[in-house]
Amino acid sequence: MNAQQALQLVPPFTREIAMQKVRRAEDGWNSRDPQKVSLAYTIDSVWRNRAEFVTGREAIVGFLTRKWQRELDYRLIKELWAFDVDRIAVRFAYEWHDDPGNWYRSYGNENWEFDLIGIMHHRYASINDLPIKEADRKFLWPSGRRPDDHPGLSELGL
Repeated sequence: MNAQQALQLVPPFTREIAMQKVRRAEDGWNSRDPQKVSLAYTIDSVWRNRAEFVTGREAIVGFLTRKWQRELDYRLIKELWAFDVDRIAVRFAYEWHDDPGNWYRSYGNENWEFDLIGIMHHRYASINDLPIKEADRKFLWPSGRRPDDHPGLSELGL
């Protein structure tokens, strides 16, 4: 996406813009680069992630660094659920394993609120982890961005 297209991803959201925001968020998180991901959030962004409360971009970097040190081979798919003028709701699933090699699929919902220039200032995430067998994994693309032809959550029956 070029700079002109990025400037267009601001409230008020249309369905197309909301879907682009969701995909950009998915791509960012699949990079597993805490610094890069943190730039999608305001300096004073407020999060609730499970039972953890995080405030500010620096804390977001710390949170994501710890997350991806623990959640190995992380692969995420997000899907637009609903949107309004400056808010987007998504559902998501991601697969990962811990150090001993136990695999999980984590399911969740997020509610996002954006400022006038399209930067997220509030993020509320509820997430549940389901142990899975490695043979039951569905997110098998190489590390990084999910390929455009890889099925989304609905197509995978998730």
